[in-house]
Amino acid sequence: MAINKIEGGLPCREGRFAIVVSRFNSFICERLVDGALDVLKRQGEVPDENITTVHVPGAIEIPLVCKKLAQSGRFDAIITCGCVIRGSTYHFEVVSNECAKGLTQVTLETGVVITNGVLTTDNLDQAVQRAGSKMGNKGAEAAAAALELVNVLKQI
Repeated sequence: MAINKIEGGLPCREGRFAIVVSRFNSFICERLVDGALDVLKRQGEVPDENITTVHVPGAIEIPLVCKKLAQSGRFDAIITCGCVIRGSTYHFEVVSNECAKGLTQVTLETGVVITNGVLTTDNLDQAVQRAGSKMGNKGAEAAAAALELVNVLKQI
């Protein structure tokens, strides 16, 4: 007896993707977007006309925009790119936690894939490392996860 196996793969040529990117810490966020675009185009073979970028002020605004995009029915997946760096106040925890919670809530409510490429780091060096340096590019990883999940959901 054969076991049915559902597994996502690449490419995803017909997939429609949005990238929601924070302008706060833009020097990091734009590197995350570059990584995401590279993966979508090279590995996913997604044409430019199937990719939309949306810029928002900061990470806390990302979930609301993701919800509107998901509800529009125009996108198979939404990739988020942002960067929250710990400061000396509790603000870091609030923004980080509420952004992540909001993304999860929107995903579960709408059924649209939303991948979390929002960095939450203790310092600038950690952010740089995760935006294309020693630790890879978390925007690229979020895009790869989006490609895989879109292909998995199409099979279910």
